[in-house]
Amino acid sequence: MPETTNTPTHELSTNGVGPWSGEWPVEDYYDAELLAHGDTRNVIDRYRYWKLDAIVADLDEHRHPFHVAIENWQHDMNIGSIVRTANAFAADTVHIVGRRRWNKRGAMVTDRYQHVLHHPDIAALVEWAKAEGMPVIGIDNVPGSVLIETFALPERCVMLFGQEGPGLSPEAIEASDAVLEISQFGSTRSINASAAAAVAMHSWVMQHVSFDAVTGRAT
Repeated sequence: MPETTNTPTHELSTNGVGPWSGEWPVEDYYDAELLAHGDTRNVIDRYRYWKLDAIVADLDEHRHPFHVAIENWQHDMNIGSIVRTANAFAADTVHIVGRRRWNKRGAMVTDRYQHVLHHPDIAALVEWAKAEGMPVIGIDNVPGSVLIETFALPERCVMLFGQEGPGLSPEAIEASDAVLEISQFGSTRSINASAAAAVAMHSWVMQHVSFDAVTGRAT
């Protein structure tokens, strides 16, 4: 699980808000420093002025049951972006496989709100997934892969992504219960790793999340 702290950060976003106007709220999930000085974090309106650990606790109440795993052999800069997307889609946990250190710049500090676990190799990830009763679904356009648009993604699963360029390692492909690819219609052989992860996560959402016909919001 990520380490949490209630110390406000100097994140800057175009949707930041200034100091709280009027009488302060009394709920204990509000952060006094943020109320006094404003909240410039890149969070949805619901979490404005909230303490960090309170946001994490609230997210834990409605995280989706899919997990995201990323191989980290080359310190790929896409990993941070994938973590950010996993947070946006409320993935349960992000698993870093390989090197423990990873490039966090693209995460835009969303790793503070997202559970992140480390596994030294693919074997360790597979052992964890089997203990949790979750299949590992590899995402890569390799021979024998199945179109993700035609595949019924399990509700509880680990979607495994490889590095930009080489894609999934042979060990990852061998360990996957299924390997899926994303339909492409242009001249390029592959799409960016973080883009592929976003498409795959959204595919899971489209299969498993219901939306209200009137409001258009998830139910």
